Amino acid sequence: MQSSPSRTYRLGGNMTVNRLGYGAMRLTGQPGNFGAYSDWQGGIDLLRTAADLGVDFFDSAWAYGPETADRIVGEALEGRAVTIATKGGVDKPAPGNIVVDGSRDTLLRQIDKTLINLRRDRIDLFQLHRVDPETPIEVSVAALAEAQADGRIRHIGLSNVSRAHLDRALAIALIASVQNRFNMAETGNDTLVDYTAEKDIAFIPYGPLGANPMQKGAKLEPGAALAWLLQRSPSIIVIPGTTSPAHLAENINAWDLL
Repeated sequence: MQSSPSRTYRLGGNMTVNRLGYGAMRLTGQPGNFGAYSDWQGGIDLLRTAADLGVDFFDSAWAYGPETADRIVGEALEGRAVTIATKGGVDKPAPGNIVVDGSRDTLLRQIDKTLINLRRDRIDLFQLHRVDPETPIEVSVAALAEAQADGRIRHIGLSNVSRAHLDRALAIALIASVQNRFNMAETGNDTLVDYTAEKDIAFIPYGPLGANPMQKGAKLEPGAALAWLLQRSPSIIVIPGTTSPAHLAENINAWDLL
């Protein structure tokens, strides 16, 4: 009989978090209202409800909005004892326009502004959103290590990376997390899930409820999809996102399926 998986994970070796978190990407600008969530107070209430229900790991990013998700997360969770992860090195100055910039100056500038947006003295987990093809990953990670050394961020993570990227980053600094796309229908990062577990690095799958993007409209059954991820590896932290209080409650109940 398979044992029940642990509900918590020690991120970076010293931050214990509930493995069922919340992803804030949906709390961003809507069509015709770019840069501002259409129901700001509703988003605030949803985030606070999530925290009240035991969610203590929230994932955001500079590019979500841009900056909108960081701001709403910061306002909703100011003063609360939760772990907030965000990402930088990618900007979306206009709809459909994605700029990847992993240079030292850009990352440190984004970190300083993100501290303001999140209303925090230190960012718990700051992840490189994408590897910049014009900037070696070693340079980007060294910039994050610089911010870590002076206390602006606590832990360093990576997103959208290969094992080779991870190994190069590990030569520069300790890496606490990897955030790549992974779900029941898309298991291309299967070996990386196991590799990060071996290294005691959290794996944070994005798109946990989504099937192959080519299969338009295809969705996985939420409870089963989240339960599968929680069972798949003890180092996985799932971050389903929603704007619905009912769906939030359903997601949190995924533990009941294990």
